[in-house]
Amino acid sequence: METNYRSTNVNNIESATLVNDNTLLKNSFAWMTLAMVLTTLTALAFANIPALQTILFSNRIVFYIVLFAPLIFVWIMGARFEKLSYGALIGMFVAYSIINGMTFSVIFMAYQIGSIINVFFSTAALFAVMAIAGYTTKTDLTKLGNILMIGLIGIVIASLINFFTKSDTMDYIISILGVVIFTGLTAYDVQKIKNLGNEVGNDGTLRSKLGVMGALTLYLDFINLFLFLLRLFGDRK
Repeated sequence: METNYRSTNVNNIESATLVNDNTLLKNSFAWMTLAMVLTTLTALAFANIPALQTILFSNRIVFYIVLFAPLIFVWIMGARFEKLSYGALIGMFVAYSIINGMTFSVIFMAYQIGSIINVFFSTAALFAVMAIAGYTTKTDLTKLGNILMIGLIGIVIASLINFFTKSDTMDYIISILGVVIFTGLTAYDVQKIKNLGNEVGNDGTLRSKLGVMGALTLYLDFINLFLFLLRLFGDRK
């Protein structure tokens, strides 16, 4: 069975009970919420405790490990999904959310706290609306998801180019496109997780593991949407 959220063909998913897809969605949102709490608490700790800042920023090796470890975790969780145990997936997901909090601590150093709070709640409201839309719509969002993934690749390439050109106009355009893309991906991913819940059936272990992977997908949607909105509307210190 295909376990990749981005490539599963929802046209081939068989109908099942509403209980199954609700269970998978509930698990995904529960794990996502835990990850958000861990990321936020870790970011606040590293932003406000000088000793932790020293550990992170005074040692270049530690800094680069923290910077690139999340990418490695995401790759391992996706590539080794079938072989990793449920406990291993949870451990990696928790570690991933904590390490992200360490890197996101710079947000509190760069932006006004009031601005961060406002953008966070705006992100939460937009995310909730699109999640509900993705769950309730009868329209198959697979084609939209494919288009959005192409757009995501495009803004990644554009961001790499802009890293060297340092164009404020390009940065503004990328941020707007990022908001549009991750707003759409939120609806797409919620629908995908809902349909995967139908496909899983009564396999409790697989549903639990997919719940963690679903949480990772939704977490990435929320975090990226928040970061792009912050770049657009955040007040810098």
